[in-house]
Amino acid sequence: MFSQLSDGLENVFKKLRGQGKISEKNISDALREVRMALLEADVDFGVAKDFIARVKEEALGEKVLKSVTPGQQIVKVFQDALVDLLGGDASPLDLNPPARIVMCGLNGAGKTTTSGKLALRLKKDGRKPLLVACDLYRPAAVEQLATLADEIGVPVYRPDPGEKNVVKVAKRALAWAEAQGGNVVIFDTAGRQEIDAALIKELQKLCDYLKPKETLLVADAATGQQAVSVAEHFHQAVGVTGIVLTKLDGDARGGAALSMRSVTGRPIKFVGEGEKLADLNEFVPSRMAERILGMGDVVGLVEKAAEAIDEDEAMKMARRMEKATFDFNDFLAQMKMMQKLTGGGGMGGLMKLLPGAGKMKEALNSVDDRQLKRTEAIVLSMTPDERRRPEILNGKRRLRIAKGSGNSIVEVNRFIKGFGQMRKMMKSKGKMKKMMAQFGGMEGLPGGGKLPKGF
Repeated sequence: MFSQLSDGLENVFKKLRGQGKISEKNISDALREVRMALLEADVDFGVAKDFIARVKEEALGEKVLKSVTPGQQIVKVFQDALVDLLGGDASPLDLNPPARIVMCGLNGAGKTTTSGKLALRLKKDGRKPLLVACDLYRPAAVEQLATLADEIGVPVYRPDPGEKNVVKVAKRALAWAEAQGGNVVIFDTAGRQEIDAALIKELQKLCDYLKPKETLLVADAATGQQAVSVAEHFHQAVGVTGIVLTKLDGDARGGAALSMRSVTGRPIKFVGEGEKLADLNEFVPSRMAERILGMGDVVGLVEKAAEAIDEDEAMKMARRMEKATFDFNDFLAQMKMMQKLTGGGGMGGLMKLLPGAGKMKEALNSVDDRQLKRTEAIVLSMTPDERRRPEILNGKRRLRIAKGSGNSIVEVNRFIKGFGQMRKMMKSKGKMKKMMAQFGGMEGLPGGGKLPKGF
């Protein structure tokens, strides 16, 4: 997400940093490019205009013009303006009793899947969420929600077959919820088009009856210029309290995020960045602004690591590395740990959370997760004894491993040589940094794949 906008801003900042002195003309020329970058990223024209006006006023201030590093000062101006545009501080859900959440939005935005993701997130946070199927029109909508609920272990209320009165469904669901003992009830509603007055009216009736603490507008990040009218229409109809942006992993523009927050005045509360049910993240404006400006998201990276990595296992592995007893079993465990860390989203997506990732675009694009799988196949083709004792891997064994893993003998030899060099480096703490840079290049991977140096 936001890659197109990030590229445009990176080019602008590069030019500004090259200027020994910033003038009104420099800034005007730069902002003209920024305006084009925003519009090309599908940011609403009015939103882009207001944003540029604010940045221009700040950028022409005495603090910037007289600064020793005016280029860096302007980047700070942009960062502050972006954070403000995206909503300032993160905004948590209102889960005070009775905690009722209504999910609404256009057809195909991902409301049902997002309802399941939200329930799972709340469950992990120690809540007792319940799901209620209120989509009485889309075929198999109830079954889809029930399947998701079963997958995450959350109770779900199913309306009677043929029921078309959504308020009646809600009334029965509340009685059911009380008996279940849950403390958060999520209502998955039918998808609606802006012009479908009857369904919008039905949604209004449902919200009037439930009086939900949260009415979340679920919107596809690729909505584009339509984002403003969608947000305005739903907000006027039911009083949206927050926005959930879905499919951020697939949209390169991301203008919907900037536009929807601005026109509704309501915070973006969550973002969906993957297909797995765990791929729903809290939206933090400051961190998203840093990602747009190519500063990465180190906090997000640390959070992923804390959730995915077993601390005791990591410490055991570190001790084995210090004693240079690291073997192929440890290597395999490390790869599985990394796969958990990426959540199936690939190494490239993980490394984009690192500061300066935008400047390593070529290296990031060369990261091929298939190469990692081929490396894993080599280790899995070894016998238990071979994994424990790499020194016994003679030519005959290597040939068998190559055939078993679907790699060439050259690729197997390259990987084993790289692994051996890594073990030698482990014997010298002073050489560990150098080793990480060398092995970070993953020159031993089948196919010669490379990661950015120092990773």
